[in-house]
Amino acid sequence: MRKIILPLIIIITAIILIARIFYLQVINDSLKLQSENNAIKKVFDFPERGYIYDRNGKLLVANQPSYDIMVVPREMKNIDTLDLCNLLNITKEDFIKKIKKAIVYSPRLPSVFLSQLNKKEYAAFQEKERKFEGFYTQKRALRDYQVKEGANIFGFITQVNEGIIAKNPYYNSGDLIGRQGVEQEYEEILRGVKGIKYLLRDKHNKIIGPYKNGKFDTISQQGKDLTLTIDSELQKYGTDLMINKRGGIVAIEPKTGEILALVSAPTYDPALLVGRQRSKNYTELYYDSIAKPLYDRGLLAQYPPGSPFKIITGLIGLQEEVIDEETGFVCHRGFSYGRGAFMKCHDAGISKLNNGIYQSCNTYFANVFKRSIDKYPNPSMSIDKWAEHVKSFGLGEFLGTDLPIGAKGLIPTSKTYQRAYPNGGWRSTTIISNSIGQGEILTTPLQLANMMAVVANKGYYYTPHIVKNIKGSELDKKYTTKHESTIDPKYFEPMIEGLANVYNSPGGTARTLKVKDMEICGKTGTAENKIRVAGKTYQLKDHSIFVAFAPKENPTIAIAVFVENGYWGTRWAGPIATLMVEKYINKKITRKDLETRMLNGSLQDEYKKIENIIRQRFPEPSKVEDSTTKTIARKEEVVN
Repeated sequence: MRKIILPLIIIITAIILIARIFYLQVINDSLKLQSENNAIKKVFDFPERGYIYDRNGKLLVANQPSYDIMVVPREMKNIDTLDLCNLLNITKEDFIKKIKKAIVYSPRLPSVFLSQLNKKEYAAFQEKERKFEGFYTQKRALRDYQVKEGANIFGFITQVNEGIIAKNPYYNSGDLIGRQGVEQEYEEILRGVKGIKYLLRDKHNKIIGPYKNGKFDTISQQGKDLTLTIDSELQKYGTDLMINKRGGIVAIEPKTGEILALVSAPTYDPALLVGRQRSKNYTELYYDSIAKPLYDRGLLAQYPPGSPFKIITGLIGLQEEVIDEETGFVCHRGFSYGRGAFMKCHDAGISKLNNGIYQSCNTYFANVFKRSIDKYPNPSMSIDKWAEHVKSFGLGEFLGTDLPIGAKGLIPTSKTYQRAYPNGGWRSTTIISNSIGQGEILTTPLQLANMMAVVANKGYYYTPHIVKNIKGSELDKKYTTKHESTIDPKYFEPMIEGLANVYNSPGGTARTLKVKDMEICGKTGTAENKIRVAGKTYQLKDHSIFVAFAPKENPTIAIAVFVENGYWGTRWAGPIATLMVEKYINKKITRKDLETRMLNGSLQDEYKKIENIIRQRFPEPSKVEDSTTKTIARKEEVVN
């Protein structure tokens, strides 16, 4: 039996090997493309990326033709280097550097020698292309921006690096890929699928026709178009209002979570990152470490929310039943919470929920917060219950937007204070600054806009998102899933009345911003602002904050505005928010006085003070670029 098994195994193995070889060489000869690489040239047909439109069908991003010069180092023969350098306007040193880089990538595979030639440069090279064996041109499509706003939304296109090529076999050297914004998040949808043609070459390296009559050729598929949720006119208006200012504007349609405007200031023209100057321009933007035009403040900047947080403090107090609408607290221009500890307030007299909101009384909300925390047996249990309520508004969490970046902010829990006070001893008055949006709380403009969407909807929100429609595809269901807050809908009614009186009441903090025949619900805010540079703390002008939604009934827009170093809420953020709301709802502006002041106003003098502080500490330019400044929150002195 043993004598039979061994020969049988050998025969079976031989049959399997022969069958496999027959399959690979006769039936399926696709792998021959790899073995016959010397005789076959692979030519890619790059599709146009999908177009991008705004919510009203306006074209925002299209395509324009571009040409790359490709090189296959092994095929270079008898190149007149000087002639080629003169033709392409590069130095001999550049030529050597580029060839070395191409050889490192692969001597036998094509890689980009010089990218993004315009039509004139392409035409000049094409006339002499036959003289430069081993070089050829590859047509591609670059972005053609129809607007100058929204760079932080779109992102940009750049060449893939070796790391991406190693991870994703779809990409080859010289291929383009989306970075940042919707270009990155929706890369696979926008890029389409590139086509491939296999061409056969003779022994003289000349193309003699398609390989196997085009059997293995594939046709390119154009990228799918995107329709954004953005209103491009509102985006432009917000960008104009934020000229010479730093901060962010986020506007959301409450009933859908669609982002209507996402403004970050300062910003840049997206066309700067297209063409031969892209790398140079990006470097300049990247190393502007003070203004940070590449930094999306609407999504990434984390600020103390200031007085807008009083909305949540009040709602939690109602939900926990430690107050009702008629609960009143006497304010003596501040709240005393310990020996020598006093939270200042500009108000005086008896404050209840309604006037507490529209007059922004620190004392009222400090008392509400204290009662909420003192309700439970211990402060750890209380603060965790409080944090649960707060996070149900989307604060302290990544909201899960369809953009590749975002910050989660900070909502403290019992763990936060256990770390800060390992021996215990903390209580409601220790953390009283949280009541008015200071203390340890940090939020992004996007989160605050979403918070106002929850209030506008009386208790729910949809995940904010930037894409409204994908041609030929469905939107992810997570953007149509309702998220409920922990607050009973009935408690939003009295809060909304107070927010309406911020504009309507003679004592309202935004009464000077009222728009005729329009019911806006809003809340002013100021957050103390300091920076710490090289171990030293500097007091700066406060941040100006404003949140709002409108109209009062069936709201169509919720908005948050942050203006860095903007003094107080009604000075900069309030007027900008009001103008944005009127622009979106009425499509025109009646408060021309506010518009003129905002369009012409500038905070550059305040920002120069920051630059001077940094330069005094770091006189060398290289150190200025590497320095970091951190905004730190302190107890609020006066909140409007």
